[in-house]
Parts: sequence; C-alpha cells; structure tokens
Amino acid sequence: MSGNVLTGLGLRTPVVAAPMAGGPSTPELVTAVTEAGGLGFLAAGYRSAADLAGELARVRSLTGGAFGVNVFVPGPDRGTVDDIAGYAHVLTPLATRLGVALGTPHPDDDDYPAKLDLLASDPVPLVSFTFGCPSAADVRRLRDRGTVVALTVTTVAEATAGQAAGVDLLVVQGDAAGGHRASFVDDPAAAPGAGAQPLAELLSRIRAAGPLPLIGTGGLMDGSDVASVLAVGAIGAQLGTAFLDCPESGTNATHRRALRDDRYAATAFTRAFTGRTARGLVNEFMVGYAAAAPAGYPSVHQLTRPLRAAAARHGDADALHLWAGTGWRRLRPMAAGDLVRLIEAERTAGPRGAVAS
Repeated sequence: MSGNVLTGLGLRTPVVAAPMAGGPSTPELVTAVTEAGGLGFLAAGYRSAADLAGELARVRSLTGGAFGVNVFVPGPDRGTVDDIAGYAHVLTPLATRLGVALGTPHPDDDDYPAKLDLLASDPVPLVSFTFGCPSAADVRRLRDRGTVVALTVTTVAEATAGQAAGVDLLVVQGDAAGGHRASFVDDPAAAPGAGAQPLAELLSRIRAAGPLPLIGTGGLMDGSDVASVLAVGAIGAQLGTAFLDCPESGTNATHRRALRDDRYAATAFTRAFTGRTARGLVNEFMVGYAAAAPAGYPSVHQLTRPLRAAAARHGDADALHLWAGTGWRRLRPMAAGDLVRLIEAERTAGPRGAVAS
C-alpha cells in the first residue's frame, strides 16, 4: 500500500485513539476523535460479534469518517487447572468480602471467527490485531474488502511475522503503554514486562528491519509526544490513557477517581488481574496478589471478572484493575474532540524532548 495510510483514510491529524477493551472505547469516543480529524477505534475484545455489530451500526449513525476496529487474536491459555484452582483459593476471602462468587474459567476464543466473518461481510476502514498475528488468509480476506490491516507488535520478530502475513501497517507498542502488553507470547517464565524497550528504540529497530509504515504507542499524552514519535519515523501516534477521562469514554467512575487520587503514585506491570501482563496503577490488589497470580489468560481474567465488576460498583479502587500508562499524571479531562484538536496544535510546535519510554 503506497503513500501515507492514515492520510489515505482521510485523517487530518496523525492522532489515533487506542482501542481500550472493557468499556472505555465507546462509539461516542470513537466518533468524537474521528470527527476531530483523528482515528477513533472500537475495541472488539470481550464483546460478542453481535455486540460488535451493534457498536459498528452506532458509530456509522454518528459519523461518516474513518475508524478502526481492534480484534484479539486467540492463543493458548498457559494456566493449568491446578494453577487456577490455587489462585481461586487465595482470592476467595476477597470474593466473600465483596459479596460475589468467583468466575468460572472456560475455553474462550473471544468469538474470533464470528468477528472476522462480520468484518469481512460488513467491512470497516481499518482493522488491527493484538495478542498474536492473524493468518495470511485472514489478512487477505479483509484486504480484499478494502480494509487496511494493522498489527500491534512489541518486538522486531513480531513485526517480521506481520510483514510475512501481509499486513499494511504496524502499531509499535512501547514499555510505557497502559493496559495489556500486545506481545504474541506472554512468557510465564519471564517477569512481567521483561525485555520491553523504550518506544523510540523499538521504533527505530523495527523501521530498520522492514518497509511497513509504523504507528507508535505507549506513554504518549500530548502533542509534543506525538511530534517526538513522528520524528523517529512513525506516521502516527496512538494514545489511550490520554482519553480515559474524556466524557465520551466509558471509563467507570471508580477508575476515573483513582486516576486523580494522589494515593496512587506509580504504575507497574502485573498479571494479577487477568493472567496476562498489563500496566496499571499500583493498588492493594496488585501488591497483595501478584506473587500468587499464575500466567493464565483468559482463565485468570474470567476468574477475577466478578471481583473487578463488584469493586467498580462499590467504588473500591484497591480491588479494581486501574489500567494506565506511565503518563497518567498528565491527563487533561476535556471533550475528546477538543483534546484531539489541542494535541494537534501542540504537535505543530514540535517535540518537547525525548519520546516516552
């Protein structure tokens, strides 16, 4: 695909709103970003194909602009029955305190085949994949319908796999990103986050390894960060945490309050909430259960989901996954469209300094 993929989609700014599964990426957030000239993203993760179809219809009723859909690529669950049972035993007192039963882990492909069928029959401008590389046949299927296909990567090897599969674009995720790491393999023998590189270094290495256009993501919060990413060869910048406190976001109230709460002073990687490495604000759950948590996704996610839902309802931020990138202190609560326009205005002033790491 020749030329700048993003401008080819009609974008007026290289600002991309990251897909944030579990609630934040609402059709209203997608629309606000797209209408302001950026690229809004629906997050298909944790949604059925039928729910995704409803969200696609809602976005199309609100905007005629380009937007993307992000899809989880299913992979093996590395958690053993004994691992999950042991973690359930550790979590039972918390479940009792919150008045809920732990979830029941079950085989789960996140409705992947049905979502691909939907996106092939009702194509969208851009589809990105995370947690793994789609097959070359799946990539061709979408591209044949005119969809730009992107892959989120964290290493040169993953980027090379994406190129071999025929994707159009790579979203390069750096160490500072909030939420789940996009790594194809979440190695249970490695410490969470082990081997991650600063975004600028990773962008440079991947750019040197192949010709595909790149979007940088991870810890980016303002226009200066965006300019810094473009300065090292990216065509766009994807921001997630920056949009968490916009009114159009579906971020729950407990999470929003925690983002402004001085008690939460750092972010860190953990598998305690979902069994897959993710970055969030350090809270009591993360500290108390990290050592016991097995590396088993989606089993751990399914096990803890009722706990986290109850914590959100009860306003208990210490029992909730508080996904956030390292730049969360620079959050600017405002309408998403206004934020996109502000970031673009800042971008034209040039980089403030080194790209986020």
